[in-house]
Amino acid sequence: MTNNTHHIVFANEKGGTGKSTTAVHVAVALAYQGHKVALIDLDPRQRTSYRYLENRDATMKRLNIEIPQPDYDVFEEDNLARLEQMIEQLGHGVDYLLYDTPGRDDKFARFVATRANTLVTPINDSFVDFDLIGQVDPETYKVKKLSFYAELIWDARKARAKADGATIDWVLLRNRTQYVEAHNMKRIVAALGELSQRVGFRIIPGLSERVIYRELFPSGMMMLDKKHLGRLATSHLAARQELRELIKHLALPQTGRGTPDGVDTGLAKPKLVA
Repeated sequence: MTNNTHHIVFANEKGGTGKSTTAVHVAVALAYQGHKVALIDLDPRQRTSYRYLENRDATMKRLNIEIPQPDYDVFEEDNLARLEQMIEQLGHGVDYLLYDTPGRDDKFARFVATRANTLVTPINDSFVDFDLIGQVDPETYKVKKLSFYAELIWDARKARAKADGATIDWVLLRNRTQYVEAHNMKRIVAALGELSQRVGFRIIPGLSERVIYRELFPSGMMMLDKKHLGRLATSHLAARQELRELIKHLALPQTGRGTPDGVDTGLAKPKLVA
């Protein structure tokens, strides 16, 4: 494993949870803070993160501008040794190496999960998504048992602890919360709280369902690129604040570089590691 690099894995075997959107926004936000960042897209069919950052490069060239940009690549092979080689190459000298994994069971996603320092699982606030990590009683909504994915991550954390004594910080990211009916949200929050105590993940707020995330994809731009976006609508400002809160709650360690002087990102710096 690359030394002094913090590995952040975005993983959920269910698609449609905003995993790629979250991964690429976190990567760019960390680059805006002045950190050296790289991202590996492990889904060669969808390659959403890769395409977003590729579009970003094209926009910089077209407009002749410089904006913070992570290094990035897509893994297209079926060979674990080649994946390890890519990890070593992209991870060399970077502060954060992010992985965007497929929304399905995947052997390479399982592998990088065991290497994670921070494992981020985005879910939508619904019991359809909750079922991935836990099953609830249909009348009381109390958690009956862990689901396969929670057991998978539990095993990954045990394997990591056995391998090098490290602890994987498992973070459950709640996306699209404002579209959930209030009574149902209370049930979901209660069930998540119960399950978090049993398996040890943290719960943090994620990104809402906003048109701006889809509109900016073709250009690869983000709300943080305010200098090049012109005047932002209220909803765009709210989206930028969501990203700020997300970064803050991830509570990533400081890894050697901070926000450069004169760069106004509006993002809080990561906490220092003792």
